[in-house]
Amino acid sequence: MSRITTPFGYDSTAAEVIAGVDLTGRRAVVTGGASGIGVETVRALASAGAEVTLTARDQVVGERVAAGIIDSTGNSRVYVAPLELADQASVRAFAANWDGPLHILVNNAGVMAEPLNRTSEGWEHQFATNHLGHFGLALALHDALAAAGNARLVAVSSSAHLSSDVHLDDLHFDNRPYDAWSSYGQSKTANILFAVEASKRWASDGIVANALMPGGIRTALQRHVSAETLQQWDDFPWKTPEQGAATSVLLAASPLVQGVTGRYFEDNNEALPNVPGENTGVAPYALDPETATKLWESSLELLSK
Repeated sequence: MSRITTPFGYDSTAAEVIAGVDLTGRRAVVTGGASGIGVETVRALASAGAEVTLTARDQVVGERVAAGIIDSTGNSRVYVAPLELADQASVRAFAANWDGPLHILVNNAGVMAEPLNRTSEGWEHQFATNHLGHFGLALALHDALAAAGNARLVAVSSSAHLSSDVHLDDLHFDNRPYDAWSSYGQSKTANILFAVEASKRWASDGIVANALMPGGIRTALQRHVSAETLQQWDDFPWKTPEQGAATSVLLAASPLVQGVTGRYFEDNNEALPNVPGENTGVAPYALDPETATKLWESSLELLSK
């Protein structure tokens, strides 16, 4: 397969990527749409005429963000729905309340490098939120995505996936020392592997699935990161939220990637293979089809308990 490239790059914004695209009649869901790059992802999709539902754990915050997006875009079809990804009951409730086709699902929400925390099921919280929550959501919304006929599923991953493959024999750190960054890295690898497997399993339903690295953006995502670490990052070339949302918007809406599926993007282009020691590109284990299948089956088993 030839590498997918576009005219856009590191500095491109979501507004630039969406310019000239008409999403009238299309419906989108963006998880974590009330903060960080989620806000700008919702804004860009709404600016192109889409009906967008943003999910938020705090309904009041979500409503405030939605009102601002409605004001800035003139699109009144921006809605808010509660969703707690670490709670599968909340995931099921959101899906049960969805009616009609869904053309775009952006799995954007996440937690980063938090201290060890477990859900009521005993699942490690970062994996439960970043992977299992989005996995369960996509499965529950599968029929709505299939009904759209040409749906796009977008998984927001991270270059942190380079720090860890998925440990299928110990996904929840039951038998190995917990490390916040290894946990985050594992969950971000899982996001990519999910897109790889979904692109295969759901191709006949007209659903394409891709993953991406948005870039480094200073947002509430770093709330668990120590002040010392943040200081060490001062010289990092940070993107603005508008730039950070660009690759998500490209994969969600741009005709430039129509029909593209099962791939990993960064800076608005398909990523190159990672060079060991570098913090860019995609690790080979994150695109491994055998691991993708095993993770899917393990995730199904966890959700069935």
